Amino acid sequence: MRTELEIIRNTAQSLNDSENDYDKLLQDIGDCSIVLIGEASHGTHEFYQERVRITQRLIREKGFTAVALEADWPDTYRVNQYVSILREELSAETALADFKRFPTWMWRNREMENFVDWLHRWNQGLSLEQRIGVYGLDLYSLHTSIEAVIQYLDKLDPKAAANARKRYSCFEHFNQDMQEYGLRTAYGLSQSCEDEVVQQLVELRQNAWEYINRNGRLSEDEFFNAEMNARLAKNAEHYYRCMFKGHVLSWNLRDTHMSEILDALLNHLKRFEREPKVVVWAHNSHLGDARATYMAGIGEINIGQLTREKYREAVYSIGFSTHTGMVTATSEWEMPASNKRVRPSVSGSWENLFHQASLSAFILNLRNPELRQALNFTLLERAIGVIYRPETEKQSHYFKADLPNQFDSIIHIDTTQAVEPIERNPEWIEGELPETYPFTV
Repeated sequence: MRTELEIIRNTAQSLNDSENDYDKLLQDIGDCSIVLIGEASHGTHEFYQERVRITQRLIREKGFTAVALEADWPDTYRVNQYVSILREELSAETALADFKRFPTWMWRNREMENFVDWLHRWNQGLSLEQRIGVYGLDLYSLHTSIEAVIQYLDKLDPKAAANARKRYSCFEHFNQDMQEYGLRTAYGLSQSCEDEVVQQLVELRQNAWEYINRNGRLSEDEFFNAEMNARLAKNAEHYYRCMFKGHVLSWNLRDTHMSEILDALLNHLKRFEREPKVVVWAHNSHLGDARATYMAGIGEINIGQLTREKYREAVYSIGFSTHTGMVTATSEWEMPASNKRVRPSVSGSWENLFHQASLSAFILNLRNPELRQALNFTLLERAIGVIYRPETEKQSHYFKADLPNQFDSIIHIDTTQAVEPIERNPEWIEGELPETYPFTV
Protein backbone atom coordinates (compact mmCIF):
# COMPACT_ATOMS: atom_id res chain seq x y z
CA MET A 1 0.00 0.00 0.00
CA ARG A 2 1.31 3.43 -0.89
CA THR A 3 2.09 5.86 1.89
CA GLU A 4 0.39 9.25 2.13
CA LEU A 5 3.62 10.90 0.93
CA GLU A 6 3.65 8.74 -2.17
CA ILE A 7 0.01 9.57 -2.86
CA ILE A 8 0.68 13.29 -2.33
CA ARG A 9 3.58 13.17 -4.82
CA ASN A 10 1.49 11.18 -7.28
CA THR A 11 -1.57 13.46 -7.15
CA ALA A 12 0.13 16.83 -6.66
CA GLN A 13 0.24 19.19 -9.62
CA SER A 14 3.46 21.20 -9.62
CA LEU A 15 3.18 24.96 -10.03
CA ASN A 16 5.77 26.33 -12.43
CA ASP A 17 4.60 29.93 -12.88
CA SER A 18 3.20 28.97 -16.27
CA GLU A 19 -0.05 30.02 -17.94
CA ASN A 20 -1.59 26.56 -17.58
CA ASP A 21 -0.78 26.06 -13.88
CA TYR A 22 -4.43 26.36 -12.92
CA ASP A 23 -6.11 24.66 -15.88
CA LYS A 24 -7.12 21.66 -13.76
CA LEU A 25 -8.21 23.89 -10.86
CA LEU A 26 -10.60 25.81 -13.12
CA GLN A 27 -12.03 22.49 -14.33
CA ASP A 28 -12.53 21.42 -10.72
CA ILE A 29 -14.24 24.74 -9.89
CA GLY A 30 -16.63 24.10 -12.76
CA ASP A 31 -19.85 26.08 -12.41
CA CYS A 32 -19.26 27.21 -8.80
CA SER A 33 -20.26 30.84 -8.38
CA ILE A 34 -18.51 31.54 -5.06
CA VAL A 35 -14.79 30.84 -4.84
CA LEU A 36 -13.13 31.34 -1.46
CA ILE A 37 -9.37 31.90 -1.71
CA GLY A 38 -7.54 31.92 1.60
CA GLU A 39 -4.06 32.67 2.86
CA ALA A 40 -2.03 31.23 5.72
CA SER A 41 -0.73 34.67 6.71
CA HIS A 42 -1.60 38.32 6.08
CA GLY A 43 1.90 39.08 4.85
CA THR A 44 3.13 36.55 2.28
CA HIS A 45 3.97 37.63 -1.27
CA GLU A 46 3.20 34.30 -2.93
CA PHE A 47 -0.26 34.02 -1.37
CA TYR A 48 -1.26 37.38 -2.88
CA GLN A 49 0.45 36.56 -6.18
CA GLU A 50 -1.30 33.22 -6.65
CA ARG A 51 -4.68 34.59 -5.55
CA VAL A 52 -4.30 37.23 -8.23
CA ARG A 53 -3.43 34.66 -10.90
CA ILE A 54 -6.43 32.48 -10.02
CA THR A 55 -8.81 35.45 -9.78
CA GLN A 56 -7.71 36.84 -13.14
CA ARG A 57 -8.49 33.53 -14.79
CA LEU A 58 -11.87 33.31 -13.04
CA ILE A 59 -12.72 36.77 -14.39
CA ARG A 60 -11.43 36.11 -17.92
CA GLU A 61 -12.66 32.56 -18.40
CA LYS A 62 -15.62 32.07 -16.07
CA GLY A 63 -17.21 35.52 -15.96
CA PHE A 64 -16.70 36.31 -12.28
CA THR A 65 -18.19 39.69 -11.49
CA ALA A 66 -16.81 40.80 -8.11
CA VAL A 67 -13.95 40.44 -5.65
CA ALA A 68 -14.81 40.64 -1.94
CA LEU A 69 -12.01 41.24 0.58
CA GLU A 70 -11.43 40.76 4.29
CA ALA A 71 -11.39 44.53 4.47
CA ASP A 72 -13.73 47.26 5.66
CA TRP A 73 -16.52 48.34 3.28
CA PRO A 74 -15.82 52.11 3.21
CA ASP A 75 -12.04 51.65 2.88
CA THR A 76 -12.59 49.43 -0.16
CA TYR A 77 -15.10 51.81 -1.75
CA ARG A 78 -12.40 54.07 -3.21
CA VAL A 79 -10.85 51.00 -4.87
CA ASN A 80 -14.24 50.17 -6.36
CA GLN A 81 -14.58 53.76 -7.60
CA TYR A 82 -11.25 53.41 -9.42
CA VAL A 83 -11.75 49.97 -10.95
CA SER A 84 -15.52 50.06 -11.60
CA ILE A 85 -16.51 53.72 -11.95
CA LEU A 86 -13.12 54.34 -13.62
CA ARG A 87 -12.30 57.54 -11.75
CA GLU A 88 -9.31 58.66 -13.77
CA GLU A 89 -8.09 61.19 -11.19
CA LEU A 90 -7.09 58.21 -9.06
CA SER A 91 -4.23 55.76 -9.54
CA ALA A 92 -3.92 52.22 -8.23
CA GLU A 93 -1.84 53.49 -5.31
CA THR A 94 -4.14 56.38 -4.39
CA ALA A 95 -7.17 54.09 -4.75
CA LEU A 96 -5.72 52.11 -1.84
CA ALA A 97 -5.16 55.24 0.25
CA ASP A 98 -8.23 54.74 2.47
CA PHE A 99 -6.64 51.67 4.05
CA LYS A 100 -5.29 53.71 6.94
CA ARG A 101 -6.15 51.41 9.81
CA PHE A 102 -3.60 48.91 11.12
CA PRO A 103 -2.45 46.67 9.45
CA THR A 104 -2.05 48.93 6.41
CA TRP A 105 0.25 46.51 4.59
CA MET A 106 -2.52 43.93 4.37
CA TRP A 107 -4.06 45.80 1.43
CA ARG A 108 -1.59 48.64 0.80
CA ASN A 109 1.06 46.45 -0.78
CA ARG A 110 2.68 46.20 -4.20
CA GLU A 111 0.93 42.96 -5.16
CA MET A 112 -2.46 44.50 -4.44
CA GLU A 113 -1.51 47.70 -6.26
CA ASN A 114 -0.68 45.71 -9.40
CA PHE A 115 -3.96 43.77 -9.18
CA VAL A 116 -6.04 46.95 -8.76
CA ASP A 117 -4.29 48.43 -11.78
CA TRP A 118 -5.08 45.28 -13.79
CA LEU A 119 -8.76 45.46 -12.81
CA HIS A 120 -8.91 49.11 -13.87
CA ARG A 121 -7.49 48.25 -17.29
CA TRP A 122 -9.76 45.22 -17.64
CA ASN A 123 -12.90 47.29 -17.02
CA GLN A 124 -12.05 49.94 -19.58
CA GLY A 125 -14.30 49.57 -22.60
CA LEU A 126 -16.89 47.52 -20.69
CA SER A 127 -20.34 48.79 -19.85
CA LEU A 128 -21.07 49.72 -16.22
CA GLU A 129 -23.09 46.51 -15.81
CA GLN A 130 -20.19 44.36 -17.09
CA ARG A 131 -17.43 45.80 -14.94
CA ILE A 132 -15.79 43.93 -12.08
CA GLY A 133 -16.31 45.47 -8.64
CA VAL A 134 -14.23 45.27 -5.45
CA TYR A 135 -15.97 45.24 -2.08
CA GLY A 136 -15.10 44.95 1.63
CA LEU A 137 -16.70 42.48 4.04
CA ASP A 138 -15.26 43.45 7.43
CA LEU A 139 -16.74 45.57 10.24
CA TYR A 140 -14.07 47.60 12.04
CA SER A 141 -14.72 50.96 10.36
CA LEU A 142 -17.69 52.18 12.41
CA HIS A 143 -16.82 55.89 12.35
CA THR A 144 -15.82 55.90 8.66
CA SER A 145 -19.11 54.19 7.83
CA ILE A 146 -21.05 56.75 9.88
CA GLU A 147 -19.37 59.55 7.92
CA ALA A 148 -20.26 57.84 4.64
CA VAL A 149 -23.95 57.53 5.60
CA ILE A 150 -24.14 61.21 6.59
CA GLN A 151 -22.34 62.37 3.42
CA TYR A 152 -24.78 60.38 1.30
CA LEU A 153 -27.82 61.87 3.07
CA ASP A 154 -26.37 65.41 2.96
CA LYS A 155 -26.64 65.26 -0.85
CA LEU A 156 -30.16 63.83 -1.01
CA ASP A 157 -32.06 64.58 2.17
CA PRO A 158 -30.69 67.24 4.57
CA LYS A 159 -33.43 66.56 7.12
CA ALA A 160 -32.59 62.85 7.18
CA ALA A 161 -28.89 63.77 7.44
CA ALA A 162 -29.65 65.87 10.53
CA ASN A 163 -31.49 62.93 12.08
CA ALA A 164 -28.53 60.66 11.32
CA ARG A 165 -26.10 63.10 12.95
CA LYS A 166 -28.27 63.21 16.07
CA ARG A 167 -28.46 59.43 16.30
CA TYR A 168 -24.77 58.80 15.63
CA SER A 169 -23.75 61.54 18.12
CA CYS A 170 -24.34 58.83 20.73
CA PHE A 171 -20.75 57.73 20.05
CA GLU A 172 -19.16 61.17 20.32
CA HIS A 173 -18.17 61.18 23.96
CA PHE A 174 -16.06 58.03 23.42
CA ASN A 175 -13.71 60.01 21.14
CA GLN A 176 -13.71 57.22 18.53
CA ASP A 177 -12.26 54.77 21.08
CA MET A 178 -14.51 51.80 20.45
CA GLN A 179 -12.72 49.61 22.96
CA GLU A 180 -13.70 52.10 25.66
CA TYR A 181 -17.26 52.04 24.30
CA GLY A 182 -17.28 48.24 24.43
CA LEU A 183 -15.85 48.13 27.95
CA ARG A 184 -18.21 50.74 29.41
CA THR A 185 -21.36 49.33 27.81
CA ALA A 186 -20.42 45.74 28.67
CA TYR A 187 -20.26 46.60 32.36
CA GLY A 188 -23.27 48.91 32.39
CA LEU A 189 -21.22 52.07 32.87
CA SER A 190 -22.68 53.75 29.77
CA GLN A 191 -25.87 53.49 27.74
CA SER A 192 -25.41 51.59 24.47
CA CYS A 193 -26.08 53.14 21.05
CA GLU A 194 -27.88 50.03 19.80
CA ASP A 195 -31.29 51.67 19.31
CA GLU A 196 -29.76 54.59 17.40
CA VAL A 197 -27.85 52.52 14.83
CA VAL A 198 -30.83 50.20 14.29
CA GLN A 199 -33.21 53.14 13.81
CA GLN A 200 -30.86 54.74 11.30
CA LEU A 201 -30.64 51.59 9.18
CA VAL A 202 -34.43 51.15 9.29
CA GLU A 203 -35.08 54.76 8.23
CA LEU A 204 -32.59 54.55 5.38
CA ARG A 205 -34.27 51.41 4.06
CA GLN A 206 -37.72 53.01 4.36
CA ASN A 207 -36.56 55.78 2.02
CA ALA A 208 -34.82 53.44 -0.42
CA TRP A 209 -37.35 53.81 -3.27
CA GLU A 210 -37.19 57.60 -3.20
CA TYR A 211 -33.39 57.74 -3.05
CA ILE A 212 -32.76 55.07 -5.71
CA ASN A 213 -35.07 56.67 -8.27
CA ARG A 214 -32.96 59.79 -8.51
CA ASN A 215 -30.44 58.68 -11.14
CA GLY A 216 -30.82 55.10 -12.37
CA ARG A 217 -28.13 52.48 -11.95
CA LEU A 218 -25.52 54.78 -10.45
CA SER A 219 -28.03 55.97 -7.86
CA GLU A 220 -28.82 52.36 -6.97
CA ASP A 221 -25.13 51.65 -6.40
CA GLU A 222 -24.78 54.77 -4.24
CA PHE A 223 -27.76 53.75 -2.11
CA PHE A 224 -26.38 50.23 -1.75
CA ASN A 225 -23.09 51.70 -0.54
CA ALA A 226 -24.92 53.84 2.03
CA GLU A 227 -27.06 50.90 3.16
CA MET A 228 -23.98 48.68 3.63
CA ASN A 229 -22.33 51.40 5.70
CA ALA A 230 -25.45 51.76 7.87
CA ARG A 231 -25.56 47.99 8.30
CA LEU A 232 -21.86 47.99 9.19
CA ALA A 233 -22.45 50.67 11.83
CA LYS A 234 -25.21 48.53 13.36
CA ASN A 235 -23.17 45.33 13.37
CA ALA A 236 -19.96 47.05 14.50
CA GLU A 237 -21.78 48.58 17.47
CA HIS A 238 -22.92 45.09 18.44
CA TYR A 239 -19.43 43.69 17.92
CA TYR A 240 -17.70 46.28 20.11
CA ARG A 241 -20.39 46.00 22.77
CA CYS A 242 -19.79 42.23 22.96
CA MET A 243 -16.00 42.09 22.52
CA PHE A 244 -15.41 41.92 26.29
CA LYS A 245 -17.87 39.04 26.69
CA GLY A 246 -15.54 36.47 25.15
CA HIS A 247 -13.52 35.75 22.02
CA VAL A 248 -15.96 33.18 20.64
CA LEU A 249 -18.88 35.62 20.65
CA SER A 250 -16.94 38.47 19.04
CA TRP A 251 -15.41 36.12 16.43
CA ASN A 252 -18.82 34.75 15.51
CA LEU A 253 -20.33 38.23 15.25
CA ARG A 254 -17.55 39.31 12.90
CA ASP A 255 -17.79 36.31 10.59
CA THR A 256 -21.59 36.43 10.62
CA HIS A 257 -21.34 40.06 9.51
CA MET A 258 -18.98 39.13 6.67
CA SER A 259 -21.41 36.41 5.60
CA GLU A 260 -24.33 38.88 5.69
CA ILE A 261 -22.44 41.38 3.54
CA LEU A 262 -21.56 38.65 1.03
CA ASP A 263 -25.24 37.65 0.86
CA ALA A 264 -26.28 41.28 0.36
CA LEU A 265 -23.66 41.73 -2.36
CA LEU A 266 -24.83 38.63 -4.24
CA ASN A 267 -28.45 39.84 -4.08
CA HIS A 268 -27.42 43.33 -5.24
CA LEU A 269 -25.49 41.96 -8.22
CA LYS A 270 -28.44 39.77 -9.27
CA ARG A 271 -30.28 42.91 -10.37
CA PHE A 272 -27.99 43.50 -13.31
CA GLU A 273 -29.10 40.67 -15.61
CA ARG A 274 -26.20 38.29 -15.18
CA GLU A 275 -25.38 35.58 -12.67
CA PRO A 276 -23.33 37.03 -9.83
CA LYS A 277 -20.04 35.24 -9.32
CA VAL A 278 -17.84 36.37 -6.46
CA VAL A 279 -14.25 35.62 -5.43
CA VAL A 280 -13.64 36.09 -1.70
CA TRP A 281 -10.16 36.81 -0.34
CA ALA A 282 -9.61 36.27 3.38
CA HIS A 283 -7.44 34.33 5.80
CA ASN A 284 -7.63 30.52 5.87
CA SER A 285 -9.13 30.76 9.35
CA HIS A 286 -12.14 32.62 7.92
CA LEU A 287 -12.60 30.71 4.67
CA GLY A 288 -11.76 27.11 5.56
CA ASP A 289 -14.82 25.31 6.93
CA ALA A 290 -14.74 25.80 10.72
CA ARG A 291 -16.46 22.44 11.22
CA ALA A 292 -13.23 20.71 10.14
CA THR A 293 -11.04 22.47 12.72
CA TYR A 294 -10.71 22.97 16.47
CA MET A 295 -13.13 25.92 16.06
CA ALA A 296 -16.15 23.62 16.05
CA GLY A 297 -15.21 22.28 19.49
CA ILE A 298 -15.25 25.73 21.09
CA GLY A 299 -18.39 26.94 19.33
CA GLU A 300 -16.80 29.15 16.66
CA ILE A 301 -18.18 29.51 13.16
CA ASN A 302 -16.73 31.30 10.14
CA ILE A 303 -17.72 32.65 6.76
CA GLY A 304 -16.46 29.48 5.07
CA GLN A 305 -18.87 27.33 7.06
CA LEU A 306 -21.80 29.75 6.74
CA THR A 307 -21.32 30.15 2.99
CA ARG A 308 -21.06 26.41 2.41
CA GLU A 309 -24.15 25.73 4.54
CA LYS A 310 -26.18 28.25 2.55
CA TYR A 311 -24.85 27.85 -1.01
CA ARG A 312 -23.62 24.24 -0.83
CA GLU A 313 -22.33 23.00 -4.20
CA ALA A 314 -21.97 26.55 -5.53
CA VAL A 315 -18.95 27.08 -3.22
CA TYR A 316 -15.33 26.11 -3.88
CA SER A 317 -12.61 26.85 -1.30
CA ILE A 318 -8.83 27.05 -1.72
CA GLY A 319 -6.33 27.20 1.15
CA PHE A 320 -2.61 28.00 1.27
CA SER A 321 0.33 26.73 3.29
CA THR A 322 4.09 27.23 3.53
CA HIS A 323 6.99 25.53 5.30
CA THR A 324 9.35 28.46 5.87
CA GLY A 325 10.54 31.79 4.49
CA MET A 326 9.75 35.41 5.34
CA VAL A 327 6.54 37.23 6.28
CA THR A 328 5.45 40.83 6.84
CA ALA A 329 4.08 40.94 10.36
CA THR A 330 4.52 42.53 13.79
CA SER A 331 5.22 41.23 17.28
CA GLU A 332 2.48 43.33 18.90
CA TRP A 333 -0.72 45.06 17.75
CA GLU A 334 -0.22 48.53 16.23
CA MET A 335 3.57 48.10 15.99
CA PRO A 336 5.33 48.88 12.68
CA ALA A 337 5.53 46.03 10.19
CA SER A 338 8.79 44.13 9.92
CA ASN A 339 10.16 41.48 7.58
CA LYS A 340 10.19 38.44 9.87
CA ARG A 341 11.61 34.97 9.34
CA VAL A 342 9.06 32.14 9.41
CA ARG A 343 10.31 29.16 11.37
CA PRO A 344 10.31 25.77 9.61
CA SER A 345 7.00 24.00 10.20
CA VAL A 346 6.75 21.69 13.20
CA SER A 347 6.59 17.92 13.05
CA GLY A 348 3.02 16.65 13.03
CA SER A 349 1.71 19.52 10.88
CA TRP A 350 0.23 19.58 7.39
CA GLU A 351 2.96 22.04 6.37
CA ASN A 352 5.69 19.64 7.49
CA LEU A 353 4.03 16.71 5.71
CA PHE A 354 3.89 18.74 2.48
CA HIS A 355 7.51 19.82 2.97
CA GLN A 356 8.51 16.14 3.07
CA ALA A 357 7.01 15.72 -0.40
CA SER A 358 10.10 17.64 -1.65
CA LEU A 359 8.17 19.75 -4.18
CA SER A 360 8.78 23.50 -4.24
CA ALA A 361 5.19 24.50 -5.10
CA PHE A 362 2.12 22.40 -5.83
CA ILE A 363 -1.66 22.18 -5.63
CA LEU A 364 -3.67 19.26 -4.31
CA ASN A 365 -7.29 18.58 -5.22
CA LEU A 366 -8.65 17.49 -1.84
CA ARG A 367 -11.81 16.16 -3.49
CA ASN A 368 -9.72 13.39 -5.07
CA PRO A 369 -11.09 10.17 -3.46
CA GLU A 370 -7.69 8.47 -3.15
CA LEU A 371 -6.13 11.57 -1.61
CA ARG A 372 -9.07 12.12 0.77
CA GLN A 373 -8.77 8.56 2.03
CA ALA A 374 -4.98 8.84 2.42
CA LEU A 375 -5.28 12.12 4.35
CA ASN A 376 -8.15 10.99 6.55
CA PHE A 377 -6.60 12.22 9.80
CA THR A 378 -6.09 15.39 11.80
CA LEU A 379 -2.80 17.31 11.94
CA LEU A 380 -1.69 20.71 13.13
CA GLU A 381 -2.09 23.66 10.77
CA ARG A 382 -0.28 27.00 11.02
CA ALA A 383 -2.04 30.36 10.96
CA ILE A 384 -0.13 33.65 10.99
CA GLY A 385 -2.24 36.78 11.13
CA VAL A 386 -0.84 40.30 11.43
CA ILE A 387 1.10 39.26 14.56
CA TYR A 388 3.78 36.57 14.41
CA ARG A 389 5.43 35.30 17.59
CA PRO A 390 7.99 32.64 16.61
CA GLU A 391 9.17 32.30 20.22
CA THR A 392 5.78 30.78 21.13
CA GLU A 393 4.90 29.56 17.67
CA LYS A 394 3.31 26.20 18.48
CA GLN A 395 1.02 27.66 21.13
CA SER A 396 0.31 30.90 19.25
CA HIS A 397 0.00 29.79 15.63
CA TYR A 398 -0.97 26.13 15.34
CA PHE A 399 -4.37 24.45 15.60
CA LYS A 400 -5.78 21.04 14.70
CA ALA A 401 -7.48 20.64 11.34
CA ASP A 402 -8.98 17.96 9.11
CA LEU A 403 -7.65 19.47 5.89
CA PRO A 404 -9.68 17.52 3.26
CA ASN A 405 -12.90 18.70 4.93
CA GLN A 406 -11.61 22.23 5.51
CA PHE A 407 -10.81 23.05 1.85
CA ASP A 408 -11.50 21.72 -1.63
CA SER A 409 -7.93 22.39 -2.77
CA ILE A 410 -4.72 23.36 -1.00
CA ILE A 411 -1.77 25.21 -2.52
CA HIS A 412 1.57 24.61 -0.80
CA ILE A 413 4.58 26.82 -1.51
CA ASP A 414 7.50 25.47 0.45
CA THR A 415 9.56 28.67 0.80
CA THR A 416 7.82 32.04 0.65
CA GLN A 417 8.77 35.71 0.79
CA ALA A 418 7.24 38.69 2.57
CA VAL A 419 4.64 40.87 0.88
CA GLU A 420 6.07 44.33 0.11
CA PRO A 421 4.22 47.23 1.78
CA ILE A 422 3.73 50.37 -0.31
CA GLU A 423 5.17 52.35 2.61
CA ARG A 424 8.30 50.49 3.64
CA ASN A 425 9.29 51.65 7.10
CA PRO A 426 12.82 51.15 8.51
CA GLU A 427 11.69 48.13 10.56
CA TRP A 428 10.57 46.38 7.38
CA ILE A 429 13.61 47.31 5.29
CA GLU A 430 16.00 46.29 8.07
CA GLY A 431 14.08 43.11 8.90
CA GLU A 432 15.64 39.71 9.35
CA LEU A 433 17.55 38.29 6.41
CA PRO A 434 16.51 34.84 5.21
CA GLU A 435 18.94 32.05 5.96
CA THR A 436 19.51 31.59 2.22
CA TYR A 437 20.48 35.27 1.68
CA PRO A 438 21.75 36.41 -0.83
CA PHE A 439 20.34 33.39 -2.68
CA THR A 440 16.64 32.52 -2.93
CA VAL A 441 16.94 28.74 -3.14
